[in-house]
Amino acid sequence: MALTLISRQPLIPQGGAGFKQCHASTLTVLPGGDLLVAWFAGLKEGSGDTAIWLARREQGVWQMPVRAIACEGLAHWNPVLFTAPDGVWLFYKVGPGVHVWQTRYVKSTDGGRSWSAPAELVAGDPLPRGPVKNKILHTSDGVWLAPGSTEDERHWDAFVDRSCDGGQSWQLSPVPLAHQTFSGQSSQLWQGLKDEALWENDLSRVLRWDGVIQPSLWESAPGQIHMLMRSTRGWLYRSDSTDNGRSWCPAYATTLPNNNSGIDLVQTASGTLVLACNPTGGNWGQRFPLTLLVSEDNGVSWTHALDVETGEGEFSYPAIIRDGERLHLTWTWNRTNIMHCELQLA
Repeated sequence: MALTLISRQPLIPQGGAGFKQCHASTLTVLPGGDLLVAWFAGLKEGSGDTAIWLARREQGVWQMPVRAIACEGLAHWNPVLFTAPDGVWLFYKVGPGVHVWQTRYVKSTDGGRSWSAPAELVAGDPLPRGPVKNKILHTSDGVWLAPGSTEDERHWDAFVDRSCDGGQSWQLSPVPLAHQTFSGQSSQLWQGLKDEALWENDLSRVLRWDGVIQPSLWESAPGQIHMLMRSTRGWLYRSDSTDNGRSWCPAYATTLPNNNSGIDLVQTASGTLVLACNPTGGNWGQRFPLTLLVSEDNGVSWTHALDVETGEGEFSYPAIIRDGERLHLTWTWNRTNIMHCELQLA
């Protein structure tokens, strides 16, 4: 399968939009074909002024970004957009750090122009329920599968939240993982660690985290669900479910290198998988280049399709969706912009 680049554009105009850093984009196709992209932005990751921002593409023209969810002095993180029959859902995290953040959501019935009051996704649950970075999978039998994960002082773990009633209730399904006692240090640490881009800047803490987070899901056949996950161990990890996401096999390493940074994938109408990632290894390794890989055999093997970014920098946290025979991809560009490109499938 071939991918042809149609367009590429930064979403934040020259001169900025009133914030210093931005990160973690998400996108969805609205009824009628317009695009909606969200991300968090503020002084830096974890600061009390970080809010959720939105940009809209109407009839092929990107509008000026706007702040959609006010920060209220509490750090906002990792928005996830999802277009459902009852409107557009926007999930996001709130809290001073990843170890204590919780999930809120808002809904829009006018294409993201206005939103409901924020609410807890699972009231009273201290865990960060629901999607943590990547989009919800709407399975062939109508179930919503939200790829989630938890992080504490030592361990990272993935899970899937299942909803059989259109998001009214959620059931958590953990992904088993045998934890290691420590994580190895990359020989080429990501520059962002040195620049204190993370919310946690103590390397002795950062480098002891171990596990998997931020799954990306696909369905190969009815009830057959799979995920790839970011890991601290230099490789993407995978887990599989044969019962529509109710239970998962123990996470296992693939042959795909991972730099302990976010990924995302999408499935075409023919079943081909398109994976957006930094194809580099090492715990907290460099976040370039940004590449698209394809698999024709349900993720067993992968081939190179296209390099989206090739120079040095931070090109991270891709989000990818399909709209017919076209793909839309967004990513963090050096923490100062969100890039979007459109690609044609062939």
